Amino acid sequence: MSLLQELKRRNVVRVAVLYVVASWLLLQAAELLFGAMNVPEEWLRFLIAILALGLPFVLTFSWVFELTPEGVKREKDIDREQSVTPATGQRINTVIVVLLVIAVAMIGIDRLIPEKAAEPVAVVVEEEVAEDVTPENSIAVLPFADLSADGDQEYFSDGIAEEILNVLVRIDGLEVASRTTSFGFKGQEALGIPFIAEKMSVRHVLEGSVRKAGDTVRITAQLIDAHSDKHLWSETYDRTLSAESIFEIQDEIAGAIAEQLGAFMNTGGADGNEARAAADTQDLEAYELYLKAHKLFIERSDVEQAIELFELAVEKDPGFARAWAGLAGSYFVAPGWVGADRDYSALTKNAANKAIALNPDLALPYAALGGEFALRPPLDFDAGLKLLDEALVRNPKETSALLWRAIANMALGYLNRAEQDLKRCLEFDPHYANCRRHLAMTKLFTGDVEEAERLHRQGLQAGFAGSTLALQFYYLAAGDNMVVLSELVYSQGDTIGADMVDPTYTAMTDRNFEFEDVRAKVEVLMSAFTGTEFDWTRNGYLSFVFKNYEAISQLDQQFWWHPYPEEFKKSPARKQLIQKFGIDDHWRVHGFPPQCRAVGDDDFECD
Repeated sequence: MSLLQELKRRNVVRVAVLYVVASWLLLQAAELLFGAMNVPEEWLRFLIAILALGLPFVLTFSWVFELTPEGVKREKDIDREQSVTPATGQRINTVIVVLLVIAVAMIGIDRLIPEKAAEPVAVVVEEEVAEDVTPENSIAVLPFADLSADGDQEYFSDGIAEEILNVLVRIDGLEVASRTTSFGFKGQEALGIPFIAEKMSVRHVLEGSVRKAGDTVRITAQLIDAHSDKHLWSETYDRTLSAESIFEIQDEIAGAIAEQLGAFMNTGGADGNEARAAADTQDLEAYELYLKAHKLFIERSDVEQAIELFELAVEKDPGFARAWAGLAGSYFVAPGWVGADRDYSALTKNAANKAIALNPDLALPYAALGGEFALRPPLDFDAGLKLLDEALVRNPKETSALLWRAIANMALGYLNRAEQDLKRCLEFDPHYANCRRHLAMTKLFTGDVEEAERLHRQGLQAGFAGSTLALQFYYLAAGDNMVVLSELVYSQGDTIGADMVDPTYTAMTDRNFEFEDVRAKVEVLMSAFTGTEFDWTRNGYLSFVFKNYEAISQLDQQFWWHPYPEEFKKSPARKQLIQKFGIDDHWRVHGFPPQCRAVGDDDFECD
């Protein structure tokens, strides 16, 4: 007997047809029932899967077993003469016919009865309106346009705009975008005031122009409502050029803005008397020198020239407090920008102390002094942090003070304190790339790798190519060698030179690297690049990379908290650096950070 004949004899084919028809009817009923009960669609799919899986078992059962008057028996145990499969087959046929009739009837009814038209339902669609969270009492001051005949007064027009910004910052209830944020849109005025204001999250924008001609000056200012792109106020000031008249104009503009925005400010402020321009010199030439120098210093575009101009300004007017403050700040950052050709530590302290003596309310000289004590050897963390605190009492928005205090706390291992200061720095000045970079380091040191990468990526997207050594070693550990090589070329090329890229990359990636093998080569290459004899102690970056750990004398990279490379973290050099800077002594007086603890009276350990 053939297989097909045997399948028919055992009713396997009939059972298959019966199972398929019954399953179809069951699914139709389930679909109606589930729809009425709002049962999730997944349940119907689950039932289909169960029925599909059940078919092989049913067919196998019908092949192996037979239904007899005495019950279910194995087919092989039944005599063919006594088999009742023909009668069972007839009963199955009858059931199949009945089920098919029901199925045909259901299909017919479904097609003949028209669908009931859905009654129209009134649907209330709420128009989604984005909530405007831009504060009404917010303003940005764009750089003023230089309309002088020769176009050589940009420093002056920028300076006037920044001076007005600084007056507005001191008005209670007025939120003012930072200089970095506002001046970041310089030359992009064609984007339109509404677009620029939206990017800065401000409601109002002050723009203007400056024209100097001989002994006269014309300053025009316009206050614009960014939402409507309409002028709320505008004024043109024609004055004889003098320091006194410049400060008067700044006060008048600030007062007019306070009057216009008084209704939106927390304290009213309609008369604009909350703050005035810092008229701390009557020497116009000294003031112009200050504006030129300040622009160069704040942008770090030419620190050396900034120092020269500040020095000329205080020579012209020894009582000019802000010029002394700017000189102190320039002296403090000079070693990283112009080298160590002078005793910048002594110069910083002298200039800062003169500024404080002339005007103890200025924040920058306290910040420069604090940075000098807390970040430069010989270190005095207590004195430095106290001075940085003083700076922030005088101006809580002094971002340089926030950054330098954060760096000091990072060095000491108080990473939560550092993170708070860096976040405040970015809150006040979202475009301060160095604060973002150090915040990325802090996140890396605390193990938040994803946030560290995100912050670093933000900096890159904003055009800031500088990364930190800690991040570069992290990328190496993650296997992203090309990222590190790119960083060396683009962010370190200006400081180590193209010839140093290959040996630096090799030192970072070669586990068998030995410092003494390349010491002489590095010294020759760096001396040729800088034009002066190379000093390992003045380049912590290369000292760390080339494993000349004992030469490290700077705190700016906080090398002892680097999670990579692993061999350094486990080496004696890590503890030696902490001891070298007296960090452990500070801990014993002020408390250990969470990742470190005292061991006995004179030892410690860190995770």
